[in-house]
Amino acid sequence: MLSSSTLSIPDSTDIPRHVAIIMDGNGRWATKRFLPRTAGHMRGVQAVRRVVEACGDRGVKYLTLFAFSSENWRRPKEEVSVLMRLFMQTLEKQVGKLEKQGVRLHIVGDLSAFEPRLQEMIHEAQARTAANDALHLTIAANYGGRWDILQALRKLLAAQPELANSTQPIDESQLTQYLSMAYAPEPDLFIRTGGEQRISNFLIWQLAYTELYFSDDYWPDFGAQEIDAAFAWYRSRERRFGRTSAQLSN
Repeated sequence: MLSSSTLSIPDSTDIPRHVAIIMDGNGRWATKRFLPRTAGHMRGVQAVRRVVEACGDRGVKYLTLFAFSSENWRRPKEEVSVLMRLFMQTLEKQVGKLEKQGVRLHIVGDLSAFEPRLQEMIHEAQARTAANDALHLTIAANYGGRWDILQALRKLLAAQPELANSTQPIDESQLTQYLSMAYAPEPDLFIRTGGEQRISNFLIWQLAYTELYFSDDYWPDFGAQEIDAAFAWYRSRERRFGRTSAQLSN
């Protein structure tokens, strides 16, 4: 169950328990090399494999990757089509490996927008890995943080319609159980590659007290060395959660 950093103080460890990543820069990586943007997306899949392995080796329990936002439909149709095909191909090739490695796959977002065959593949992949617990790998696809909060509120009101006319306020514990990642703790470390410094509608509820790390490296260049650099930066942070430095030293 998702715990709230605004209601209680989570434990802090040298290795982040939950890492959330915006995998940015695929297209710019390709353009810089005079390649089509789609070549960058294909190289980006290799980076996913490297980072999943690196995080698993270092003891990360939850890894969440922002693969396709609810706003990415605004991109050229040809690029969106390639991304959908690449998503399907990756599921076909990688799910068996994830199953053997003890990785549990979660895919969150508004999946109703995807074609039926892709939806079917997503459900099959999640079912195949449902018994695994070594690493929880979440792929956010057609996901948006505002969508997540709204869908959680709709589910809450559907389950407890009396709340619509109640004078009692809705508290966090009632709502968070319906967020799409209620199975995971809030991220300890957020990483965005590609040089941009914004969260772009990603996990906007869950990132309330997450440490934010921005890398100039394009996603296809990201791997174990870059993960170690991010983790070293994370260890240098003082995670106060509203307290003072003096309180932490006592």
